[in-house]
Amino acid sequence: MKRSFAICALFFGFSNSMQAQTPLQLEQIGYLLEDALLYSKQYLIPATDGAVYQASSAWMNSAKRKKDWQISVGLHGNTFKVPNSDRSFIINNSDFKFLELESGTSAEVPTALGTDDTFVLVGDLGGQQVRLKTPKGVNQEFITYPYLDFSFALPSGSEIIGRFSNKTDLKRGDYQVYGFGVKHNLSQYFPVLENKKIYISAISFYSNEDISFDFLDVNTAYGNLGINNLNGIVDTYHYQLSVSKEISNFEILGSFIVNTSDFNYVVSGEKGAIENLIPAQYIINQLLDTIQKRKTNYIGELAVNYSFRDFNFLSAFAFGKFMNFNAGISYKVN
Repeated sequence: MKRSFAICALFFGFSNSMQAQTPLQLEQIGYLLEDALLYSKQYLIPATDGAVYQASSAWMNSAKRKKDWQISVGLHGNTFKVPNSDRSFIINNSDFKFLELESGTSAEVPTALGTDDTFVLVGDLGGQQVRLKTPKGVNQEFITYPYLDFSFALPSGSEIIGRFSNKTDLKRGDYQVYGFGVKHNLSQYFPVLENKKIYISAISFYSNEDISFDFLDVNTAYGNLGINNLNGIVDTYHYQLSVSKEISNFEILGSFIVNTSDFNYVVSGEKGAIENLIPAQYIINQLLDTIQKRKTNYIGELAVNYSFRDFNFLSAFAFGKFMNFNAGISYKVN
């Protein structure tokens, strides 16, 4: 009901530019936009949820206090397993106000993390058929991307930490992440622990996840709808507590992570010819504001760090709703 009211309000605001269309045609366009909104939510949310888990892993390669002013740089590879439950969702003709399946009354369609299966949706706009294919997924059980990280140790037992990745191709779209944070060693205040080579550190960090996919190519009698690309932008705030035990050149770490994410969804890409009649892209983006949300995750992580001269080799496994594996190598610059 709230979305229908929002659509009516937005159309009323642009009514002067749409006087050539009948009230029925305007209603049909509104229903088409609302159906696109419904589909976008179920299609992209599994991918943005998974992106948060990927961005949460392997921020701490050691709970020990590092040498003052020490600089380290590293290269990591991150692998994320797509769970079956997030690879598809069910659509029914009764879910839509404008569109319906060309064949059948329901179908299991891929999310952005799903297969490359497609189905055809149809609708009638002003007596002319609107026909479109459902968007494909990445069709990968595992998604891998590389990134760089760095750390700079301060005299207080703290470190400034950051990471950055270039855009990674996901077949139907791309993914990029960057972030920074501050780590502080707590076990320095408890010599009895450090004498037993037990170390405790806490870290607080921010990450930005940007993920986009090819979306709906919708051609109408009034031109293309201009929603060919769907973008999810996530701002995440992480809090992590880690405890480690050093055994020879190995350090075994156990961590607990809590993060809170703010999600934003945007359609982008080249605007379609329908923009000559209505600002369709603007309207859909205003409607996408209604599904922005905040979510909190709880994640466990186990890691092993091996030190050899000025190099550190890290393997980390994070688990919760999703499973994520990270492997990396870092080098002490000074």
